[in-house]
Amino acid sequence: MLKTITATYDSATTVANVVDDLVNDDIPREQIYRDDAAMQVKVMVPESAVEGTRELLNRHQPTKIS
Repeated sequence: MLKTITATYDSATTVANVVDDLVNDDIPREQIYRDDAAMQVKVMVPESAVEGTRELLNRHQPTKIS
């Protein structure tokens, strides 16, 4: 089962860097949604990968993560 994690950042540059890191971590692009207007990244991962993905998202200091 896939879980969706949403992280909000304070700049579009950070959003781009997060997406690059997720892709480099072998998460398929079709499981990553980038919203530059809201400065959010949404990623769908299996339950077993939630903790590692949250750690990666937190490295970029999100203003909110859910």
